Amino acid sequence: MYGFDELEVSELNGLLQADGQPIELIDVRTPAEVARGAIPGARNIPLHLLPMREHELGAAQHVVFYCQTGARSAQACAFLAARGRRNIYNLRGGIRAWLHSGQPAAAVNVV
Repeated sequence: MYGFDELEVSELNGLLQADGQPIELIDVRTPAEVARGAIPGARNIPLHLLPMREHELGAAQHVVFYCQTGARSAQACAFLAARGRRNIYNLRGGIRAWLHSGQPAAAVNVV
C-alpha cells in the first residue's frame, strides 16, 4: 500500500458534488501546463514546490492531487504519506482522464 488512495474521475465528481467534508484540489503541473486548463476549483502547487508549500494544505481536509497523467501527483501523494499525512488522494489518469470523461476545464490562479 502506498499510504494514499487513488480516485477515478467518477469518484472525484461524487466527492466534489457531495455535501460534507471539504476537498482541496491541487494541480501539481507546471504553470505552463496549468495555463492550458485545469479542473474547476483547483489550486496550482507545482510538484517541485510542494516541500516548501506543504504548510498551505488544510490539516483536516481531504486533499486530491492531480497532474497530466497521474504520475507526478502520485509522487506528491507518496511524499506526503511518508510524512504522515492522511486523507490524500491521487486522481488516476490525471487531467487527461478528467477531460476524456467529458468534464470541463477552467482557468486556474497560478501562484
